[in-house]
Amino acid sequence: MLTGADLSIADVESVARGGRRVSLGDEARARVEEARAVVERLVASGEIVYGLTTGFGDLATTFIDPADSAKLQENLLVSHAVGVGEPLPRDVVRAMLVLRANTLALGHSGCRPIVIDRICDLLGHGIHPIVPSQGSVGASGDLAPLAHLALPLTGRGYVEVNGRVVAAAEALAAADLAPLELLAKEGLALLNGTQMMGAIGALVAADAQRLARTASVAAAMSCEALLGTDVAYSAAYQLARPHPGQIAVAGELRWLLRDSTLMTSHHASVHKVQDPYSLRCVPQVHGAARDAIDYLAGVLDIELNSATDNPLIFPQGGVADATAAATGGGLVISGGNFHGEPLALALDFAKLAISELGAISERRIALMVDARLNGGLPPFLSSGNGLESGMMLLQYTAAALASENKVLAHPASADSIPTSANQEDHVSMGSIAARHALAALANVQRIVALELLVAAQALDFRLAMIAADGPSVRPGAGVEEAHRRIRSVVTHLDHDRLQGSDIESATRLVREGALVDLAG
Repeated sequence: MLTGADLSIADVESVARGGRRVSLGDEARARVEEARAVVERLVASGEIVYGLTTGFGDLATTFIDPADSAKLQENLLVSHAVGVGEPLPRDVVRAMLVLRANTLALGHSGCRPIVIDRICDLLGHGIHPIVPSQGSVGASGDLAPLAHLALPLTGRGYVEVNGRVVAAAEALAAADLAPLELLAKEGLALLNGTQMMGAIGALVAADAQRLARTASVAAAMSCEALLGTDVAYSAAYQLARPHPGQIAVAGELRWLLRDSTLMTSHHASVHKVQDPYSLRCVPQVHGAARDAIDYLAGVLDIELNSATDNPLIFPQGGVADATAAATGGGLVISGGNFHGEPLALALDFAKLAISELGAISERRIALMVDARLNGGLPPFLSSGNGLESGMMLLQYTAAALASENKVLAHPASADSIPTSANQEDHVSMGSIAARHALAALANVQRIVALELLVAAQALDFRLAMIAADGPSVRPGAGVEEAHRRIRSVVTHLDHDRLQGSDIESATRLVREGALVDLAG
């Protein structure tokens, strides 16, 4: 039930990926109707108000006759639907739809309730607009992508239904939905806003939180396989530098490694004084990444429930200023809530953090396949010594993905190219930050999956080597269960084989969060 005030990242994901149905709440509907009444009074009076009775952007000084207000909205959608590039994935489009409906539900956009109802209908019937991924500069919001998102409401454009791309008019007719004729302000209400970057951001945040916990599982397994120590993960040590993420990750590692007789079997050993940083500093590096991801989630908690179009309608009035048009029943304020800077900065921060999870994971992979550093394990974890390459190339792939992320991590928000004849002279490039974050996330999901495969192989060898020399030992309870789940979908690499399906199976475990519960 959309209220405009309490949509969460988990809600967005449940609609985007779980097919959860949505509708407009009664109190929100009343607010929307109240704001719509203000718009209709303004149009009827012929008062000059940006976006209602004027053009847009640099054409804001051009007065539009009230008789042409509907045509103005139609032209707005058609002229702005100029996105290019690959279409956004279905889950992103569904997230955009629910975010657009929720921001309209706040009652500051001036549209009719039927506009929101029809967005909910698209979600309910599985009618997904085809939205090109490129074309937004992040202010005035995600204009081009949102134009493509809104076009099918009017019977224009193309949609995806059950895996088929069809004309929007055809899909609406099949669902017994009539195309909408947009009235004054409604086109603008559908286009202004941050719903593309917000939708991608919400899904990235949800996935990244699962990824970060899965990375703890991978690190713990690597630590066991490399005869690492858990001493540096002790609670007392972590509390001496109490960053929240660092403390949380160290706690997860201690839980995963609990009851490990493998680790206690070499605690008294002096085979090395300290572990490499990629093992010893897991709480510090993973923890910092966790804090950055949590920052993105905090920004999204606000953004998902914000009014981000322009102008905004305040039916109960308020304090007028030079940018506000006072009416007999409310206030209309033109401002900049559509600017994507809050999300752009948070997404840039998050994609850098996600990239770092991959960078340190690749280093642990490199340790495990290097016979000079892996504590006596076979070179490249191969059974065939020379005849077979084992897992040599898994580290190459991880290195390639980690290197690609160095480019993706460059801050999109550091750039701005003016638009609309320099009226929009500073833009956020937040949609680019969002797309790069999505790409970096996919890369790191694969890197962590590669680490899980390599760590499971290394652990197999380690346990077999120790058992051959004396009494058998067991890894930590969490690591042991993670190993069992990996081996349920990928068998030990006895001899060289095509590993593509192994990688995909492990990546599926990471994406679905199948190991997250083991972190505690």
